[in-house]
Amino acid sequence: MQSSRPYNLADADRIGGAIGAALLPGDVVLLSGDLGAGKTTLARAMLKARGLAGEAPSPTFAIVQPYAPPEVDLPIAHVDLYRIEDESELIELGLDDYLHDGALLIEWPERLGPEGWPGALTLTISGGGDARVLTAEVPPAWGSRWPLR
Repeated sequence: MQSSRPYNLADADRIGGAIGAALLPGDVVLLSGDLGAGKTTLARAMLKARGLAGEAPSPTFAIVQPYAPPEVDLPIAHVDLYRIEDESELIELGLDDYLHDGALLIEWPERLGPEGWPGALTLTISGGGDARVLTAEVPPAWGSRWPLR
């Protein structure tokens, strides 16, 4: 299923919070969009929905920023692949390991290569300012959990 909706940054907390609240262990959320599109803002709202009280730093330099209980109620790794230059570097990140009992939020999923991440929820942000559009490719695994109908 695909859905698109206009939104602005004021809506990001509500939208990200709804998606974050629906996350289950094994979920992967791919966040695409240009620099400054609002990928990290949505990811932060998802983390906040899972109980993160403080500010989530951007994982641009760390590449992987893990969160675990009691900081959040579901282990989540926030990943930024912007600095990944070759898919072969991904093996070293061990992203699959986070899915045993948690979820992944991946910015710049284009760096995953042509296969992407099968079965992932894909969120693409286009536009800017108050004229942004969020397009979601919702996989069957999300079924009735998809909160933005």
